[in-house]
Amino acid sequence: MPHEIEIECHLDLQTFLCSLEADSSLFLPGRLRERLTALDDLDAGFGSPDSGDSTSCTVSLLHQRAKALRIRLEAANTELYQSVRSDIVRGQSRTLLQWLEDSASDNERRNPSPGMGFDYRDELVSGVLQLLESDEPNLKPSPEMVPYQPTPTRHILHLIATDAVTEEDVFVDLGSGLGHVPLLVSMATGAQSLGIEVEAAYVASAQKCAQSLHLSRVRFIAQDARDADLSCGTVFYLYSPFKGSILTDVLSALRRESRRRSIKICSLGPCTHTVANETWLKASAPSDTGHITVFESL
Repeated sequence: MPHEIEIECHLDLQTFLCSLEADSSLFLPGRLRERLTALDDLDAGFGSPDSGDSTSCTVSLLHQRAKALRIRLEAANTELYQSVRSDIVRGQSRTLLQWLEDSASDNERRNPSPGMGFDYRDELVSGVLQLLESDEPNLKPSPEMVPYQPTPTRHILHLIATDAVTEEDVFVDLGSGLGHVPLLVSMATGAQSLGIEVEAAYVASAQKCAQSLHLSRVRFIAQDARDADLSCGTVFYLYSPFKGSILTDVLSALRRESRRRSIKICSLGPCTHTVANETWLKASAPSDTGHITVFESL
């Protein structure tokens, strides 16, 4: 019986593989979402590309075909990423955002899924921006600093759609990590963007990306948010980069800035609870840790 099940499994994999190989439209630029799904399905059915485990010639041939198909699918993705990068370098900075918007369903545009999980749009952003995370960050974080996790792209798109940031604004990401939020916000809105990040290795990667894409309205500095000059900012973003006394100190600094001009604070994650308790701020919608909430100074 186990042998019969194994044969049936191999037949299913062969049928699945044949269906992908026969779908020539899978390699068209606009089928990125489908290609990413196919790559995930290939991993699930055949294991990692280098897992050469096979007990028969037939199985070995199936794995070789699966590996060849992976290479073709990944090559199509790379060609798309390079094309979008070339458009951005030529000044067509909204090209990436157009790809992201076109690939989303109407419901995804109106109601992004809550929470911190990632999806195919994050693959597209990663492939285009090519942000590299250092294997050995230089800084040992304090207990009140939260380990870096990038903001899911769908939440950034939702922030952009709220019109909280305009071309006249200066958008400041406090705890910007590898910098994809300031980069995307600037490309989408034309606003100046500043990423403030304490880990110098992350800042170096973000600066390299901005320079390679000729994005002159985005800059990054390696600095503790408590020591940074916040006087230029009009919209501030916090994806729970720190907590405790650090968060309290940064919010106090932002409150002082609000006495000089109107500002907005956009928050995501657990820090939203703390921001919502600030009496000098008013949320534009009910606060929600699973989505970006926009607060305006009173």
